[in-house]
Amino acid sequence: MQKFARETGVLKVVLAQPRGFCAGVVRAISIVERAIEKYDAPIFVRHEIVHNKHVVENLKAKGARFVDEIDEIPPGAITIFSAHGVSKSVEGAAQARHLPVIDATCPLVTKVHLQGKKYLRQGRTVILVGHAGHPEVEGTMGQIPGPVHLVQTEDDVRSLPLAGDTPVAYVTQTTLSIDDTRGIIEAIKRRFKDVVGPETNDICYATQNRQTAVRELTKIADVILVVGAKNSSNSNRLREIGEEAGVPSYLLADGSELDADWVKGAKVIGLTAGASAPEAMVQDVIESLRALGPVEVTNLPGVQENVEFRLPAELQSV
Repeated sequence: MQKFARETGVLKVVLAQPRGFCAGVVRAISIVERAIEKYDAPIFVRHEIVHNKHVVENLKAKGARFVDEIDEIPPGAITIFSAHGVSKSVEGAAQARHLPVIDATCPLVTKVHLQGKKYLRQGRTVILVGHAGHPEVEGTMGQIPGPVHLVQTEDDVRSLPLAGDTPVAYVTQTTLSIDDTRGIIEAIKRRFKDVVGPETNDICYATQNRQTAVRELTKIADVILVVGAKNSSNSNRLREIGEEAGVPSYLLADGSELDADWVKGAKVIGLTAGASAPEAMVQDVIESLRALGPVEVTNLPGVQENVEFRLPAELQSV
């Protein structure tokens, strides 16, 4: 990277609070690590445990093997479902092969599954607000034993093949925030006469907190850098929030992806990380910024998260 001069001589880097790992991600990674410790390598994980290549590569080095489908797992091998959750058909495939399964699904995702099943039992048609193709959405749709209508936009709500007097209920993908879903939920309430849904405090706390912190960064930053994977829904949304506020915003996996042109002429850089991005990668980006010139790092005041999720019983004593 080419160095450049700054008028002030020092670039101010402001770290969002909170940023990075959420409790669900910490739990999922711990499950893989403890399973390796208890049962020895290799253990097999269906899909990426979380959407971050550094996390995945680190776990591979410890003895985890990541596969796309259940039939790739050897007979009798310890099997872990990712934090995004899986469908009933995936659970059934593992049972049919008599694989010992440890479920690393985030408890907040499991809560969405339970809500959807409850609404279906009440005789309601379930509407899922989420992104088509996302592993969590596929898992949720496959957990609810009845028709689920996926909507991504307000136009999708208007196009639903349902009568206005149909009793409906909505649930949401956890990596969407209250702000992301507000317009769609209002469209559902306008379209249907009989609507129920979860309370707003059922939305993933980590998603909302990280988005709120980025909005605070946009008030002071010339540029925003978001550390996260290209396939991470919540990381991409953080970058979009910066852009929507009129601040140039970029997504990068680590310091090696920093483009000096992004920050050229900037005096204040806002730096955050998606819920599946390790703090080490945030520090890696800071070191890449230091390679361009003097850097002063400060923390933006924000929410202090103290949420912890229990590990599965079979791993608690490891």
